[in-house]
Amino acid sequence: LKHAEISLVTPLWKISLLILLGMAWVTIGETPSALGVTGVLLSALGVYLLNVQRARISVWQPLLVLVTDRGQRFTLLAALFYAPSVITIKQAILASDTATGTFGGYLVGSLLVTPLALTTSGRHFRQVPRYWKEFVALGLFAALTTLSQGKAYTLTLSSYVEAVKQLEILFAMAIGVVWFGEAQRVRDSAPGAVVMLVGMVLLALAK
Repeated sequence: LKHAEISLVTPLWKISLLILLGMAWVTIGETPSALGVTGVLLSALGVYLLNVQRARISVWQPLLVLVTDRGQRFTLLAALFYAPSVITIKQAILASDTATGTFGGYLVGSLLVTPLALTTSGRHFRQVPRYWKEFVALGLFAALTTLSQGKAYTLTLSSYVEAVKQLEILFAMAIGVVWFGEAQRVRDSAPGAVVMLVGMVLLALAK
């Protein structure tokens, strides 16, 4: 995000779904059904279309700038790293339980990131007490999200879980209509939303 426009980064980031689909099959033997593969592909395509339509850019623009834009190359790198992170945390959860596997992942992540945060943004830490309510709320919802996601990993394929998680975008769109009067923007994004919903239906039917 530091090196590229969010309207280009967000659509390309969804390629992580496709990487996860293949990597989970190779590494941990997750074999989706044909219906499931179609559902994941449609989900990724729907999210991609939804984002480029909302940003009012060409469908091909995020891919075309991949070879020229430094930010897009970082996005692709992040997408490549995302798949192994999902597979690793699923394995940790299956080897222990949802809470332990989730906590362990966050603990190691905190140990790795905290020194970097202190080095690059240490001066901002003094502001934390001032916004403690926001941080507590953020932590609470992040914990609930991760625990429910971790439980889902124990019940079905990781690629299915990540594809269904994209429904958060539709929830955000609904909130935009109800609270912020963004009906026109939602109408502009309707084709991508419909494609994504079809993908969700196929995933619900997949075994």
